[in-house]
Amino acid sequence: MSVIIMIAQLILGLTLLVFVHELGHFIAARAFKMRVSKFYLFFKPLCPIVCCKRINGKWKFKFFSRNLPDMEKVLDEKGKPVLDENGKYKYRLIDINSLPDDDWRKYPENTEYGIGWLPLGGYCAISGMIDETQSIENLPSEPQPWEFRSKPAWQRLIVVLGGIIVNLIVGVLLFSLVLGKYEKEYLPNAAITDGIYAYEAARKMGFESGDKIISVNNKIPERFKDAVSAEIYFGSIVRVEREGKQLDIVMGEDAYGLLKERVRFIEPSNYPPLIDSVIKDERADVAGIQKGDVILSINDTIQTTSYGLFSENIRRFPDQQIDLTLLRITDTIQLKLVPNTSGQIGVFSKPPYELKPYSLGQTFTYGWKDAMSSLSLNIKGLGKIIKGTENARESLSGPIGIAQMYGKDWDWHRFWLLTGLLSIVLAFMNVLPIPGLDGGHAIFAIVELITGKKVPDKALQYAQTVGMLLLILLMVFIIGNDIFKLFN
Repeated sequence: MSVIIMIAQLILGLTLLVFVHELGHFIAARAFKMRVSKFYLFFKPLCPIVCCKRINGKWKFKFFSRNLPDMEKVLDEKGKPVLDENGKYKYRLIDINSLPDDDWRKYPENTEYGIGWLPLGGYCAISGMIDETQSIENLPSEPQPWEFRSKPAWQRLIVVLGGIIVNLIVGVLLFSLVLGKYEKEYLPNAAITDGIYAYEAARKMGFESGDKIISVNNKIPERFKDAVSAEIYFGSIVRVEREGKQLDIVMGEDAYGLLKERVRFIEPSNYPPLIDSVIKDERADVAGIQKGDVILSINDTIQTTSYGLFSENIRRFPDQQIDLTLLRITDTIQLKLVPNTSGQIGVFSKPPYELKPYSLGQTFTYGWKDAMSSLSLNIKGLGKIIKGTENARESLSGPIGIAQMYGKDWDWHRFWLLTGLLSIVLAFMNVLPIPGLDGGHAIFAIVELITGKKVPDKALQYAQTVGMLLLILLMVFIIGNDIFKLFN
């Protein structure tokens, strides 16, 4: 059941992102009066599940209808196929005037909408655009007024960037949704009067428990999550206040390894170790620990003066019996218990700091900030892969890896957050200047805007072919890498 939930979340997330991406292209193309022959969610080898088209003012539907060709062989006067200079059959667009009135191909000015059965993406087939949906052989000899290739370069640039822009907008909106609906409140950095708790990795970097973070790269963070965001691991200068004095702690780019290894670094847990809740039937509950207890020490040797200190040290004793000294109202008591294999006993402590609710404006402001932070991290991560300082096999994830990130249980908070992140990543990946991607098409339009000369259709066809080959090889590598990691 858990595998089904992971797959369902993956399909739903990617379906939403592919739909809005292709919708971006569709809206831009129609705004400039370009024909969009087909708009499909998922691919449709052999036949689609369902498709519809507006014909003579009425919507017509088909279910599991076979795909009809848009091209036909060129025949000579004897009715025999004509060959080109390479000995291959010559093809031409079907004469729509020869088609019966009930044939959908007779109405190319109207878009055919549909859903395929192969959930690996979708497409928006824009007339006159050389991409994965059509090649130069599918185009009439002369550009038509409604075609992509007949429009000015600036219009074509907007059309190819339409999907990227919409994915970016959707990503920001989803990050904002997560803040406004699920998180609702944030911990102000200035509210942490006890300072941060520095775990071992942070102490090695120069942090000390009790430090108060003043700024990161000369920016004063409003939220604590901004003060300890993933960006600090890619090289940063963190200014802290320690015993009334300010000093700078320099984190080099090698700190990224800490983020990748997911080690505990800095937390707002330098407050007294007061137990706020105990999980029923867990180790602490069975041993008799109660809400309101204050943990004084572990094995009489480790004085737990803060909850962070307790949380770090309790993990040193997985499956080992320990003695905990507690203060319960005015009594000091000792209890014996055995932490689980992860070194946890099933207690929580609530930070004694007042949270601040997000205003409506802040959800969008911080939604934008969080989305741009995610985009920045992806750009930096890709840069490390290109430089060779990061292993591509460890860093890249395909459908299997993404499904695992969605998790085995359906959590809408996590679902929308991850889908928002994927929307930002999809926008970033598509803007890369690689033939076959939107960024590749954009480069050709920009070259034309600068030089005033249009790139020949044949060159576009070659670039598209090479780009699609590279993308297929990349997908084979990523999916194969997913499978390898799954069994290792």
